[in-house]
Amino acid sequence: MNISARVTDERVLDVRCDEHRLIVDLMDGRTIAVPLAWYPRLLNASADARAKWEPCAGGYGIHWPEIDEDLSTEGLLRGAPAPKAA
Repeated sequence: MNISARVTDERVLDVRCDEHRLIVDLMDGRTIAVPLAWYPRLLNASADARAKWEPCAGGYGIHWPEIDEDLSTEGLLRGAPAPKAA
């Protein structure tokens, strides 16, 4: 029996937004696309501010300094929207 180990690398390679989606490319070749509406800070930010992101958490997170938003690849893969404001 031949068993192949699944090799994944969930670190962020690239981040971009279109009109309706946040799109994150991972180092292992996967692409995650989620609705911008899930993340109100990103949705309401300018395209310029959304374009200014940096990796964080060892590459497993995304930080937008101008927006004060942080997301993890783990949360994106789970399909976790931003928590609702109380």
